Amino acid sequence: MDKYLHTPLTEEKTRSLKAGDYVYITGTIYTARDAAHKRMQETLDTGGTLPMDIKDNVIYYMGPSPAREGRPIGSAGPTTASRMDKYTPKLLDLGLKGMIGKGKRSKEVLDAIVRNGAVYFAAVGGAGALLSKAIIASEVVAYEDLGTEAIRRLEVKDFPVIVVADAEGGNLYETAVKEYAGRV
Repeated sequence: MDKYLHTPLTEEKTRSLKAGDYVYITGTIYTARDAAHKRMQETLDTGGTLPMDIKDNVIYYMGPSPAREGRPIGSAGPTTASRMDKYTPKLLDLGLKGMIGKGKRSKEVLDAIVRNGAVYFAAVGGAGALLSKAIIASEVVAYEDLGTEAIRRLEVKDFPVIVVADAEGGNLYETAVKEYAGRV
């Protein structure tokens, strides 16, 4: 089912999503990859505050290529989400409601998604140039020294994703495999 969502994501919105739903996100999302997650964890470990309010927000696991003239961002494809798994349960417990990446997540992350009424979306890997067309603005907001791994605030319009793990424990990677296995 196609759904259109505006950020911020509330628990009411995330609980309405089911694994397999096609979603088009409009509003503000943030980017953060490995190095930014590590730095955010170090900040939290020393009692500091995160460089952005993550409550009810979405983090896109992506490091863009340089923008071409006239564009806010270059190619913007997802990176493998499991590399952020050791940091994710804490961020979800602090109010993060959505993540966008590619690939499977650990049991700890899936449990934290359910516990916090959150959602994990997949963006299509290899389609970074196409995905960048849904990004209408990009601004570095933290860790500029990390280059492409800096935290960016993106403004998106109808950014296409698929719900992989929903707030009720549905997991498209598991159900799709079972469905496929039943056909062969």
